[in-house]
Amino acid sequence: MTKSELRKLYKTKRKTLTAEACDDLSLDISNQLLKLPIWDKSFYHIFLTIEEQKEINTEFILNILSGKDKNIIISRSDFSTGLMHHVLLTDATTIRKNSYNIPEPVDGIPIPNTSIEVVFIPLLAFDKKGNRIGYGKGFYDRFLNDCNPKTIKIGLSFFEAEDEISDIYDSDIPLDYCVTPKQVYTF
Repeated sequence: MTKSELRKLYKTKRKTLTAEACDDLSLDISNQLLKLPIWDKSFYHIFLTIEEQKEINTEFILNILSGKDKNIIISRSDFSTGLMHHVLLTDATTIRKNSYNIPEPVDGIPIPNTSIEVVFIPLLAFDKKGNRIGYGKGFYDRFLNDCNPKTIKIGLSFFEAEDEISDIYDSDIPLDYCVTPKQVYTF
């Protein structure tokens, strides 16, 4: 299937999930993450949940990262440039929703892309080759392209892999792992 077809299908699938199901599945994903060989790193980038889109509840992962005393990086999206600006999440970080209901830091200590070692990536769907589909604006592809080549890219999905996404571009950055409630995919 094409990105457009899959984007539509998985947005519809997400809409059928209850808030309780989202939380249960998110907890399962968080537990699956503990199996990955990533916990020796220091700088972890994570997205903050857009509840209205029924995204994975990343609060469970935030608790794991905090409990392991990791540096947690969050982003603000600049829709005029298509770029993300990253800051260290601290107790002093103020977070507000933007006009797209994305929770974002208002301020914070800037962190360069090259310092980020692990990125947890939101997505709508992914395939068995590690290709992913987001909302279609390319923010994460631009961001990942500017990261260190050794940065570990981990997709998080409520749903299992599609066989293939038919219209992948050279600029699309594939995942290293994708974690679902039932399993960990390695690419």
